[in-house]
Amino acid sequence: MPVRNDTFAARRHLPHLEKAGRSYFTTFATIRREILPPIARSILLTCCVHDHKVTYWLHCAVVMPDHVHMVFYPHEGETLSKIMNGVKGASSHFINAAMNRKGHLWTEESFDRIVRAGENLRKKCEYICLNPVRAELVNTPDDWPWLWRSWIEGNEDSRGRLSSTDPYGM
Repeated sequence: MPVRNDTFAARRHLPHLEKAGRSYFTTFATIRREILPPIARSILLTCCVHDHKVTYWLHCAVVMPDHVHMVFYPHEGETLSKIMNGVKGASSHFINAAMNRKGHLWTEESFDRIVRAGENLRKKCEYICLNPVRAELVNTPDDWPWLWRSWIEGNEDSRGRLSSTDPYGM
């Protein structure tokens, strides 16, 4: 349903807004807040990072024991729902295979919100990356193995050299 010329809204249980040319902060959780073992968290982070530079620019991703935070900018022609279905679907498939389990892993919906123009995207990402510290799981974000930041982990090419900077202002 159109809200404005460049903004679209959808609603299931939660409202979902999409606006061209904007970054999104998303959170999705396991069903019944099931705690993911380390191997599942690693698989999940790999799935979050997989389409970085392909269908979206991933600013950051933090895999917590029972939920995930991502901040990303969809490439032209990509939709929020398509990206989220891709990450959740692929990660569920690979985690189920690795853990010899079946069935749904993620809650049906995710929380998502458009990062406002006036917000400092880097500060938002840094706040999200502090989640493992606030949860008292580690002392610093760098100690958390299931964290990915475009300005740190994403800045090396295949030979370990610094690559071009983030095209979206990070």
